[in-house]
Amino acid sequence: MLRKFASYYGPHKKLFILDMVCAFLIAAIDLVFPMVTRRITDQIIPNGELRSLYIIAAIMLGLFVVRAMLNYIVDYWGHVVGTRMEYDMRGDLFSHLQTLPFSYFDKNRTGHIMSRMVNDLREISELAHHGPEDLFLSIVMLIGSFILMANINLGLTLIVFAFIPLMLFFALKKRKKMTNAFREVRKKIANVNSQLENSISGIRVSKSFTNEEYEMDKFAEGNTEFRVSREFAFKTMAEFFTGMNFLSNLLNLVVITAGGIFLFNKLITIGDLLAYLLFVNLFMQPIRRLTQFTQQFQSGMTGFERFIEILNIKPDIEDSPNAKGLEEVKGNIKFNHVTFSYDEEETVLSEINLQVDHGKTLALVGPSGGGKSTLCHLIPRFYEVSSGNITIDGMDIRDITMKSLRKNIGFVQQDVFLFTGTIEENILYGRPDATEKEVVEAAKNANIHDFILTLPDGYKTYIGEKGIRLSGGQKQRISIARVFLKNPPILILDEATSALDNETEIKIQKALEELSKGRTTIVIAHRLSTIKNADQIVVLTDKGIIENGNHNELLENDGLYSKLYKSQFKGYMPDEVA
Repeated sequence: MLRKFASYYGPHKKLFILDMVCAFLIAAIDLVFPMVTRRITDQIIPNGELRSLYIIAAIMLGLFVVRAMLNYIVDYWGHVVGTRMEYDMRGDLFSHLQTLPFSYFDKNRTGHIMSRMVNDLREISELAHHGPEDLFLSIVMLIGSFILMANINLGLTLIVFAFIPLMLFFALKKRKKMTNAFREVRKKIANVNSQLENSISGIRVSKSFTNEEYEMDKFAEGNTEFRVSREFAFKTMAEFFTGMNFLSNLLNLVVITAGGIFLFNKLITIGDLLAYLLFVNLFMQPIRRLTQFTQQFQSGMTGFERFIEILNIKPDIEDSPNAKGLEEVKGNIKFNHVTFSYDEEETVLSEINLQVDHGKTLALVGPSGGGKSTLCHLIPRFYEVSSGNITIDGMDIRDITMKSLRKNIGFVQQDVFLFTGTIEENILYGRPDATEKEVVEAAKNANIHDFILTLPDGYKTYIGEKGIRLSGGQKQRISIARVFLKNPPILILDEATSALDNETEIKIQKALEELSKGRTTIVIAHRLSTIKNADQIVVLTDKGIIENGNHNELLENDGLYSKLYKSQFKGYMPDEVA
């Protein structure tokens, strides 16, 4: 774990070394000052060496100017090192998240993932900067101050350093309690973030059900847990700093008392005692730094462990070593004895055998829960088949690179997702390098161009988060324009018109028919009027494929398809789906 953490210093080692060298020089200057003070008090002032006093003062002024510059480098560039490491880690984490399958996001809440991306990495950044610096400076200051103090008076030095075990024991014990408390705070804020993200995303649903108070109660529960945990964390923090301040004052009292006795017995001089008092203040810095380091180390490494935990999740869907790109795609799709389950207990699809020929349209119908959407999600390998295989133009999709596979498949779903931004940016998502002319052509094909021109900013119109400023039909047509721009040979339409009014459905149906021309198309539909002209219709239930044929053939069979069709157009509800 430490080796992996240290590897992130590699690209920034020059800045890191600069930071540590500057920190060392700051410590050296700090150690010089008490010794200079001792000499001024014991020699220069009693001997009336005014010129020497001016020279030393000038030298110290120069050293303090240098120290200020060094301090600037440490404060600025030291934090830059931490920030750049955080940047690298966040980039690695985001890149890795892109490789994880849908199943990971099915099981993990967005708020928790965001907390790891933001809060945990911020803790790691602080450790990356302050951790090595605090540890290094503490060692330098403790060893340096011990040598210089022992050179003045060994007895008094041993008395002072006898406080170290006591102070470290207290500090480490309280720091551990404080660290655990703040770790709990991080967990609670992750829950609050998750609840907040969920509530804001569903604000229109909660308002439509007048459940604002219910949402407030849910949020208040998590928020209260966060408040209580944070209050306890601050309580432990207060105990730590109160105890450390008390021990610091006690140490000063011991030094001034013991120093007074030593001075009375002429074992030390006034300059020695003054230097000692200055050294004691310096001596407290490494103690605080060490305890701060232990807290930062625990917090930072906890965050780093959570970071590594995600990086260690191996994608269960990866390109095979010999995977090839999919080129000159015709679009012949074949399912060979395909079985799939989300877990080992419940099988969603079993022994599916199905073929869709190039340029043909296959419609999937049947009751909800039969596996229609799952079947479609297997083609671009959003999920991996449990057994059997799927081929495109005779190639097993597991032998095709996922990038080229998905590049040749276009999805239009019922639940449209538009990114926060402009209409143009959302259409361009289909092919980011497309020209403005191509974007306009795609919008025309999707029957949305005329509407866009009525907007004040046209294609540059900001559509709000998830396209909230657009109607369902407008969002759907933008998503269709996106697929037009992508121009894939294989098209999957997942209930693309089921949530729309009749007039909008007709417009979108025309756009979809235009989009489907010359492409291998798989359509999931509950409105059977939209798939009457499909080349092949498959009725899929939890028992598998129970019917397969065209519209007229299935009506003649008088099976489930016929009953579903009659239920929609004649008010007849079959027992099988009632």
